Amino acid sequence: MTGMREKTPVELELIDRARGLVPRLKARAAKAERDFKVPVETVMEMQALGLFRVLQPKAFGGYEVDPRTFFEIQMTLAEGCMSTAWIYGVIGVHPWQLARYPVEAQRDVWEQGSDTLISSTYMPVAKVTPVEGGYRISGRWGFSSGSEHCSWCFLGGILPADADMPAEHGTFLLPRSDYRIEHNWEVLGLRGTGSHDIVVEDVFVPAHRVQRTNNSALEATPGRRLNTSPIYAIPFAQVFARAVSTAAIGALQGAINEYCAGAAQHVGKHGARTAEDPMAQIAVADALNTVDSLKLVLMRNYAQLLALAEAGEYPDVEMRLQYRYQSSYVTNICAEKVSELLRNMAASGLYDSNPVARIFRDLHQARGHIANAVLEGRFGRGKSAPIGPSPQADVEG
Repeated sequence: MTGMREKTPVELELIDRARGLVPRLKARAAKAERDFKVPVETVMEMQALGLFRVLQPKAFGGYEVDPRTFFEIQMTLAEGCMSTAWIYGVIGVHPWQLARYPVEAQRDVWEQGSDTLISSTYMPVAKVTPVEGGYRISGRWGFSSGSEHCSWCFLGGILPADADMPAEHGTFLLPRSDYRIEHNWEVLGLRGTGSHDIVVEDVFVPAHRVQRTNNSALEATPGRRLNTSPIYAIPFAQVFARAVSTAAIGALQGAINEYCAGAAQHVGKHGARTAEDPMAQIAVADALNTVDSLKLVLMRNYAQLLALAEAGEYPDVEMRLQYRYQSSYVTNICAEKVSELLRNMAASGLYDSNPVARIFRDLHQARGHIANAVLEGRFGRGKSAPIGPSPQADVEG
């Protein structure tokens, strides 16, 4: 399967809306980086355009479209600002997850408004105590991207074993009144994501707001009885992992755009035109080839995942591992290619005001996410992230 398909008019309209935002995102990118926060007006515009509702069930005011459209929107936004695209990916994927929760939990969130936003941090650090009707939890979680824009949060923890189920990773859904945000996001890149800590002090979470994260059985994802689209049958990790890597593809395209725009006008101190430099041409061609190949793999993989979901089948472990590896490969190779572009900008690439330098910082920050740790990442050259429970992200599916 190639992943090529005919988009619906709704999908084309949503992608066009995202494309229309790109110039404004570019104009606000430096401010987002300075403020450690995507501007409120940007989030409000994305809400008004319905972009956060792309994967949301139709039963609750969403578009419920093919995930490939969601990722195309994310890549498009990243051409203007990777921090914006990053929080779009993270926040925008949560309606997909909530659609698998009991309908009561979906009502808790979306009866407040179909544009209600949810942040997350899946680190399994919750202190969990089973009580009648649910659980009491406490803890401190890191890396909650876009949390200041959201009124609910998904939090990770280990659900204790019981008579029927083993201990396993769970996701707890909490309203803003049950947690506080600790502002501590002072980092190298992706500064605009505002990925601050979340603190919870002994709050009650009713059972209908808790989900066994990796369990895709209908009994564990009862929301699928209402939301019957096959998109909600794809394994959790196959969706979440792509939400934290795909922005890198669009960001690399954004770096290419900025580089070419500058090269077309730039004449070096010795009179050489950058646009005529063979090394510059090779760097651009190599980066363009990378963008093209990464998009093709993404679309092909989702074509296969959706075909299996439509047939009521679950991808085997070999496919899941290959697709996870390919997802985590994205940020690493994009970081390498933007590094080459920046190197070819020589001294002009050193300034903070250079958009390619900002994208360089963002891409190298993105490769540090546990779901993106592969190859020359934190596990060393030639080694991939271990398969199994991790401190920041589910990696089983």
